[in-house]
Amino acid sequence: MVLVAAGQGTRIGGPPKQYRLLDGVPIVLRAVRQFASHPEVLQVALVLPPADAARPPAFLAGLAGGSVTLVAGGAERTDSVAAGLAALDPACAVVLVHDAARPFVTREVIDAVAGHARRGDGAVAALPLTDTVKEAAQDDPTRIARTVPRERLWRAQTPQGFPRALLLEAHALARESGLRATDDAMLVEACGGTVRLVPDSAGNLKITTADDLALAELLCRARP
Repeated sequence: MVLVAAGQGTRIGGPPKQYRLLDGVPIVLRAVRQFASHPEVLQVALVLPPADAARPPAFLAGLAGGSVTLVAGGAERTDSVAAGLAALDPACAVVLVHDAARPFVTREVIDAVAGHARRGDGAVAALPLTDTVKEAAQDDPTRIARTVPRERLWRAQTPQGFPRALLLEAHALARESGLRATDDAMLVEACGGTVRLVPDSAGNLKITTADDLALAELLCRARP
């Protein structure tokens, strides 16, 4: 699997968000443990900023080797995922991609996403939208152009899982076409692959802002 932790987390301020502590444990380490301890995950390609991949923080240095491989990330998220893919053992026929900034992923969701990928489809952990969705006008971002029906809308999360061959094909086509995407499911969709929705929980939050970090701290304290 590919664990993406190559961003700088500038919106949260201070050091990269993936190295922040949650109840004394770095966020990225919490995410690594969820996959490294999974009996069906053969390898974790942990994609870091290039300088950190070369000289990892002390708490990550001891992980290198065994099932965890440290990989230098690229300029964009897609580049980082591609670097992680290239570092995986050929025996990894199914690939999961996960954001290291989501430290609370559950085993049940990992298994459900991987199950779809083993059967030949892509899969995305996701949440159905519950808020009313408004689309802003193109000429005035403060004016509502329309209310978007939410009945079939989902918010994509990670992990996302794919047959390795399908994901490699999607990345290759994206490079050829210059397609820019915010997640790997979009690349697979663009090359004609089927992607399934796996219901997830709001607890699998992505830590992006200071408010997210505060909520994650509360979740840590509430967990047994």
